[in-house]
This record gives sequence, C-alpha cells and structure tokens, in this order.
Amino acid sequence: MSFYETYILPKFLDCVCSQEGFQNKRAQIFPHASGEVLEIGVGTGLNFEFYDFDKVTSVKGIDPAISSLEIANKRIIEMNIPVEVMEGSAEEITFEDNTFDSVVVGYSLCTIPDPIKALKEIKRVLKSNGKLFFTEHGISPEESVRRWQHRINPIWSKLAGGCNINRNTEDMILRSGFKFDQLQKKYIKGPKIACFNYYGIAGKN
Repeated sequence: MSFYETYILPKFLDCVCSQEGFQNKRAQIFPHASGEVLEIGVGTGLNFEFYDFDKVTSVKGIDPAISSLEIANKRIIEMNIPVEVMEGSAEEITFEDNTFDSVVVGYSLCTIPDPIKALKEIKRVLKSNGKLFFTEHGISPEESVRRWQHRINPIWSKLAGGCNINRNTEDMILRSGFKFDQLQKKYIKGPKIACFNYYGIAGKN
C-alpha cells in the first residue's frame, strides 16, 4: 500500500465519516443490533459507540485495511467493550453459516469491490431470523445529481480509498436475497453527490 493509503487515508476517512449527518444515521439504526454481531468494513471503529451492549453479546469486525484496524483497536481499549477486529474480506467471510444474529454495515458497501458477493456472504452467515442493519450513501434519485455522480466517481474513488458514490444500495440488497423491514432514503447534510443515504433493516428473503 502507498504512504497515502497507509497513513493519511485512514485518518481522513475517520474525520469525514464522523461528520454529524453520518453519525445521526448510525445512531438511528445500529442501537437495534443484538446478540452476536458481525460488522462489515469496521474501519476505524466509528460505529462502536452506537451499539447497545445490554443487547449485544459480542462484536466481530472485519476490514481489509490493517492501518484502520489499528485505530479501531485503540478505540476498543479506550471504551473497554467486547469487540474483536480482524483483517478480512467481506467477499470471503471466514465464519460458518448461520453464525450471527445481526450484521452491521455502515458506509462500507460503497467501497467493497464486489458488493453483491459480499451481501450474499452476509446472508450466508446470518441466522435464519437474523437482521442486516445498514446505512450507506449512494446514487441519487435526481437526474442532475446522478449525472455528476457518474462523472466524478472515477476520481472520487481513487482519492477516497475505493469509495463509490453512484451505487444503488436498495437494488443491491434486494438482488442479494434480502427483504426490507425498514428502508428510508434521504439526503443528509453535505454535498448532494455524496450524501444521498439509504438506511434501514433487512432480513433474509
């Protein structure tokens, strides 16, 4: 990995993704997770403060970026919480079928190279009555915004560690064999090209 990817990008993303709009969506969705939890794209651990550890037994977090996991581990120690993070790919989750009660994905599907494969892996490791808790940014319903998202995405992706701003989160989740218990779609505070959010809860179809 380059110097930028190793030392600058993790702190940059930690700063950007901790902005008020993103944090508000995490606060609405992630406290509902319970039992054995798997967090996809755990990154620097920005979601940890939103878990209700009266309901959550433990959290396993995976992420391919070791430099981000180092920051996450510092948060775990500071917060003294039952979370374990490890290097791993969402497209090849190493856990057994039907392992988790909840899977949490917060602003990670935008970055995963093959999000459909990752979502199918999530479905595999979820228990039959398990739930996917998600908040993601993606493609806007406004044609004028969509055009700019498609234009800017190649450059944006390179600067933001593979993040894509033009993915249809709703469609990806449905195509992967889930059904929505809750789904909300709206802009959050920030530039429209990066701030149309999809958030909610889904179960196995």
